[in-house]
Amino acid sequence: MMIKRIREIEQYLDRENPRVIGVAAAEDQDIMELVKEMEKRRIARFVLVGDGGKITELLEENGISEDTAKVVNCQDHGEAARTVVSLAKSGECDLIMKGNLHTSVFLKAVLDKENGLNTGKLLSQITVYDKLDGAGIQLMTDCAMAIEPGLEDKKAIIENAVELMRRLGYDCPRVALISALEVVNPKIPDTMEAAILSKMCDRGQIKNCIVDGPLALDNAVSEEAARHKNITSPVAGHADILVFPNLQVANCVFKTLIFFAKMDTAAVIMGTKAPVVMTSRTDTVENKMMSIMFSIYLSGKPDVSHS
Repeated sequence: MMIKRIREIEQYLDRENPRVIGVAAAEDQDIMELVKEMEKRRIARFVLVGDGGKITELLEENGISEDTAKVVNCQDHGEAARTVVSLAKSGECDLIMKGNLHTSVFLKAVLDKENGLNTGKLLSQITVYDKLDGAGIQLMTDCAMAIEPGLEDKKAIIENAVELMRRLGYDCPRVALISALEVVNPKIPDTMEAAILSKMCDRGQIKNCIVDGPLALDNAVSEEAARHKNITSPVAGHADILVFPNLQVANCVFKTLIFFAKMDTAAVIMGTKAPVVMTSRTDTVENKMMSIMFSIYLSGKPDVSHS
């Protein structure tokens, strides 16, 4: 399973030269728990950016070594976000992470046209977790960034997710475009867009995947539900990627995994020059660690060919 494999990456890390993680708005106890755990395992060193006095106080309270974390004082969250982005661009950090600040503030710095980390592609957030039946992994997108994506945005979101799956070893992932129902209804615009995107894939405008939709969540992930509704599709019941119609739906489903199902997840931002870890402020320390390890995994280091 991929989540198990991500955990196993730890044994291949270079303990003498750990990765450096820049955290924006690091004046937060959960960040301290993360730093302490990763210090104990010698996974990473940190540059903690934010209110220097509060960060130093928290480091002392948590008994964290000064060798593990460098503190950079910033006056406000906007400045903290811009600073970690700058550190990533200069090579002083290997990856950056959102701390205790609003996503919009963090993303403003990441997406800045002159000083940000954008590559010209649409940025999208992807959550990865093991399928409930244990038969591989599943992605859901976009749970954090695209508020109300249009047709071209959804095409880019699909392409980002497919790129990620191919990097994880899936040659032709199955993409389900999720809606409230599995038939086209002109009164529900996202069903119309799902049908268009499916046909675009059929005609080669979206490559290296199979796209079908609209599909309801049940028949996208359950072969039995698809059979009950007489849906014949290579995607129905076997989806590798779930693309949701908007942020409201995706974010609610994502948080259902965390708070109701207690599932282990990792998250990644696609389309940036440097790895970006953007977890929820309410994510567990374990899931934040998973997202960091996943970013290390995707960056191509360390060599995990034996995992």
